[in-house]
Amino acid sequence: VITGSTSVEKILNDMADEFQALNPDVQINYTGTGSSSGITDTLSGTNTLGASSRKIKAEEKEGGLDETVFAYDGIAVIVNNANSLTDISAEELAKIYSGEINNWSQLGGMDGEIEVVSREGASGTRTAFEELVKLEDHGGLLLDATVVEGNGSVQLSVSGNENAIGYVSFSYINDTVKALNIEGVEPTSENAKNGTYNLSRPFLFVHLTGQLSPEAKAFLEYAVSEDGQSYVEEHGGIKVN
Repeated sequence: VITGSTSVEKILNDMADEFQALNPDVQINYTGTGSSSGITDTLSGTNTLGASSRKIKAEEKEGGLDETVFAYDGIAVIVNNANSLTDISAEELAKIYSGEINNWSQLGGMDGEIEVVSREGASGTRTAFEELVKLEDHGGLLLDATVVEGNGSVQLSVSGNENAIGYVSFSYINDTVKALNIEGVEPTSENAKNGTYNLSRPFLFVHLTGQLSPEAKAFLEYAVSEDGQSYVEEHGGIKVN
């Protein structure tokens, strides 16, 4: 039983399908509940593995968790295709998401009130994004932001609103939205891997220390194997090796 991050869904589903094909006596059930929920489930013993798309917090590690990083991901900032903006800074993002900047004209764009789209509180993507842009230094997320569940919902909200801005995993970049450069650096896997693109985070599994079944151990080994890593690359993630 795996619960947690929705950002890893495409990679994890492919890994699970192939692992089950290779090991027909093993059944993997994955539910996307958000990274924090996945970690909480692991600490309470209600799952086998928790999936997280953010680093594990110090207080979570105190509960006795081991982690296995199986990929790295960049967080893409997306706007509507009608938006003329092509580049943005981390500080500008913090000001938008805190409400200090509320019109695209303040960034040299069109005259239009910015529609801020964010993720639900349990989202690892949200936690990582807010930490990376230092949103708390600007007072946190503005109260009237549109909060949705899942990367796909963010993508849909932005694609349907000329004034919207959101953030998604790299694997959700497609031609329905425009991904902005961050401080002149394109949101590509290579740039996230070499450290020049600064909105990036790990994908990892967590389990209780000393409580890993043989089947779960085998799956973790598969996830970082050459075969498992092929699915990371296929879905726009960054391989660990």
